[in-house]
Amino acid sequence: MSDYSGYQRILFDRPAEGVLRLTLNRPERLNALDAIGHTELTYVWSKIDADPSVRSVILCGAGRGFSAGGDLDVVEAMIATHEERARMWREAKDLVYNIINFSKPLVSAMHGPVVGAGLVAGILADVSIAAKTAKIVDGHTRLGVAGGDHAAIIWPLLCGMAKAKYYLLLCDPLTGEKAEEIGLISLAVEDAELQDKAVSVAARLADGAPSAIRWTKYALNNWLRMMGPSFDASLALEMLGFGGPEVVEGLASHREKRQPDFRQFPG
Repeated sequence: MSDYSGYQRILFDRPAEGVLRLTLNRPERLNALDAIGHTELTYVWSKIDADPSVRSVILCGAGRGFSAGGDLDVVEAMIATHEERARMWREAKDLVYNIINFSKPLVSAMHGPVVGAGLVAGILADVSIAAKTAKIVDGHTRLGVAGGDHAAIIWPLLCGMAKAKYYLLLCDPLTGEKAEEIGLISLAVEDAELQDKAVSVAARLADGAPSAIRWTKYALNNWLRMMGPSFDASLALEMLGFGGPEVVEGLASHREKRQPDFRQFPG
């Protein structure tokens, strides 16, 4: 059994035999991922993969939300330096591919705000479950950068190109109920049932034939691997945007709690 005691932004517990539950744990900031949290979420998967006591995994968030996205201080650092953009490009790439290549079944349990790197992991989970009132938002274009951290690799496959373009270009929020309706997530449940349902599904997966389940997952995820070039392009374009003027306005609008004014930029 591996030791998970060194993590600062993720709590670990075992709600059922063979099930490891990861809880994003920065509730005072709605689990917005700072640099530490983003790194931990990116690289925890290889450690779990090597833990023979774990047969399935749940990812959830502490407090009132799953994850409110990226910490604005991280965004500011990316705007400021090429080095920080290069570091985040590497981590964002690794986060997506590490989850895709993670061999064990992953269940997400999403409630409240579901944004940013948390949304990446939640949508890429093998079984994605959300509370009906969860608020799912990909807010990249609202920030002033391309939607690059996971959307191009999986949203069109899950909900179709027309729906993907609508929600990714306009940054309209989806409730968990609406996300299930369009096929973006596996299940939407009543808020009070979320954790019990996630544990129930993860326990069933843990009790199942491990090789059969993992090999089925591997084969299905080849659909995502085929979309690797689209994801790589989208992530590179996102990082390019962090060096431009639109994200400066986007960040300012978030800090000032107002709508951004992108009309000042050439069309």
